[in-house]
Amino acid sequence: MTENKTRPTEASVADILAGVEPARKRDDALALDRLFRRVTGWQPRLWGPSIIGYGAYHYVYDSGREGDFLATGFSPRKTSLVVYIMPGYADFGDILARLGKHKLGKSCLYINKLADIDESVLEALIRAGLDDLATRWPVSPS
Repeated sequence: MTENKTRPTEASVADILAGVEPARKRDDALALDRLFRRVTGWQPRLWGPSIIGYGAYHYVYDSGREGDFLATGFSPRKTSLVVYIMPGYADFGDILARLGKHKLGKSCLYINKLADIDESVLEALIRAGLDDLATRWPVSPS
């Protein structure tokens, strides 16, 4: 069985955040870090080269595949801020309707800049995602 490509690393989250360009995106990334810390109560850990994760969970699928993954987090990518809610956004349409300008992937929320959204709604979305994940798998600080 193949292992997850995205695994926790020992790299410095502070260094990753400090290197985000341009400055506006760095400011947004630092604000997201504060928001995630406040909502989760957890310290961040870098997963792979660019995902800043908060908490983790261990999963075991019916197929026997198992692994560990971040519970929630974000990545300050060049084109947008990517927010990760596990296991996805399917049940959060009512919250997303109040969020503001965004695009969706399966477990990814794409935001161009924080000024485009209501941060209090994003906080509610992160909390709802963690609560939903905890009904499937035990979630813990990473």
